Amino acid sequence: MAVGVFDLFSIGIGPSSSHTVGPMRAAAVFAGELKASGNLERVASLRVDLYGSLAATGRGHGTMTAILLGLEGYHPELILPEEVEERLATIAETGILNLAGEVSLPYGESDMVLHPLTILPRHTNGMTFTVADAGGGTLHSATFFSVGGGFIIRDGEEDAAQKELDESKKELPLPFRTAAELLDHCAARGLSIGQVMLVNERASRTEAQIRDGLLHIYSVMEGCVQVSLKRTGLLPGGLKVRRRAPDWHERLLKEDKGHDPMYWQEWVNLIALAVNEENASGGRVVTAPTNGAAGIIPAVLYYALHFAPGMDKASQADRDDVVVRFLLTAAAVGVLYKEQASISGAEVGCQGEVGSASSMAAAGLAEVMGGTPAQVENAAEIAMEHNLGLTCDPIGGLVQIPCIERNAIAAAKAINAAKMALWGDGSHRVSLDEVIVTMRETGKDMSSKYKETAMGGLAVNVPEC
Repeated sequence: MAVGVFDLFSIGIGPSSSHTVGPMRAAAVFAGELKASGNLERVASLRVDLYGSLAATGRGHGTMTAILLGLEGYHPELILPEEVEERLATIAETGILNLAGEVSLPYGESDMVLHPLTILPRHTNGMTFTVADAGGGTLHSATFFSVGGGFIIRDGEEDAAQKELDESKKELPLPFRTAAELLDHCAARGLSIGQVMLVNERASRTEAQIRDGLLHIYSVMEGCVQVSLKRTGLLPGGLKVRRRAPDWHERLLKEDKGHDPMYWQEWVNLIALAVNEENASGGRVVTAPTNGAAGIIPAVLYYALHFAPGMDKASQADRDDVVVRFLLTAAAVGVLYKEQASISGAEVGCQGEVGSASSMAAAGLAEVMGGTPAQVENAAEIAMEHNLGLTCDPIGGLVQIPCIERNAIAAAKAINAAKMALWGDGSHRVSLDEVIVTMRETGKDMSSKYKETAMGGLAVNVPEC
C-alpha cells in the first residue's frame, strides 16, 4: 500500500523502530504464518539469525527481547510496557517460549545467533527465522529486513512490494513521490501541503476517521510525556544516564507559570527529552517517523500549540485542527523521505532519522503558522540541509547518548527552519528534492561504522563506564 500518515506515525514500544518495532512485527508475521500452516504443533526447535546492525547493536536496542515477544504473537502497536516486562520475566525464569501464543517451546540464548559482520544484500537490518521438527527437518523459514520506522520487507518480495506500492499510488487522487509533484498539486488545486495529504488519506478512510486517528496519535504522544515525567532515577542499560525530564519539569513549573515566550526553548527541550527518555526505557511511544527521533515532532507540535501567535486564545477545536494539520503536513514530507531516500539510521545514518523528523516537524510548523506551500517546502529543506551527514553512533548500542539530546537540538532546528522560511517568500536556491537526494547519497557514502553499528564515533571513543 502507498505510504500514509498512519504508517509514518504508528504506536509501538521503545527503544528503536528499526531494531525493536520492526523485528517484533517480523517475528509476529512469522508466528502467524506458522500457525496458519498447520505445522505449529510439530515444532521442536527454533533458530533466529540476526545480521549486520541488528546483531551489532541488538542488545542495546532491545532487538532480542522484541523478537521473543513477536514470536509469542504480540504486536508492537498493541502490547503494553507492563505486558513486556511480565512476559520477558516469565521467559527468563522458565526458559519456555509460548510460540504463536499456543505451543510451549524450550528457548535459550544459543537459539539466537548473531552475525554482526555479515550484511545481507537487501539491508543491514536482516533477520532469519527457522523452525524444525523433532527430526531436524525444517518446517518453516523466512528472512525479513527491518528498513526503518517499523517497516518490514520479506526477502525475495522486494520487487513485488514495490509493484504493489506503485499500483496503490495510482489509486490515490493526488499521488506524489517528489516535492515538485507535491507543489504542483498544491498549485493546480489551490490546496496546502497538508490538504493534499488529506485528500489522499480520504481514499481509504473517512475524514472523521482520519481526524480521530491523528488526535489519538497525539494523545499517545502526550501520554508518553506524562509517564516520563513521573519516572526518576537512571535509564536502563548500564550507562548510568540520569533521567532529567522530571527535575526540569519541576523547575519549569516554578520559574514559568504562564508559558512565558522567554521559556519556549526550555519547554521544547523538556518535551523532546521526556519522550526520548521514555523511549530509552522501552516505553510506549509514537514512531515519528522512527523511535530514535520520536521526540522531535511532539516537541515542535508542543511549541505550535503553546507558543505560536494566537494559540493562547484558541479553542479546543482550533487546537485540534492545529494537531491534525501539523501531522498531515509532516507526513507528506515523511513520504518524500521514505520513497526517495530512507528513514533508517542503519542505512543512511542519523540524518535519516533525526534529520527526517526535523524536516517533517519544520514543515508542519510552517504550515500551521500560515506558510504557503513554497514556504513549507523551504522549511523542510532548511531543516534537512543542516542535518546532512549526521552519523548514528550510539554509545553501547543504547538509544541514549547522543540520541536523547539530539532530539532536543533537532527540534530547535526545526523551529528555526520554519521561522526562517516564513520570513522569506518561498523562493530558495536548493530544493527539498535536491537535499533529499543528497541525504540518500551521503548515506551511501558514509562508512558503515557510523550507521548504527556501535563501531565508530562516540560509540568507541567514549568509555561505557
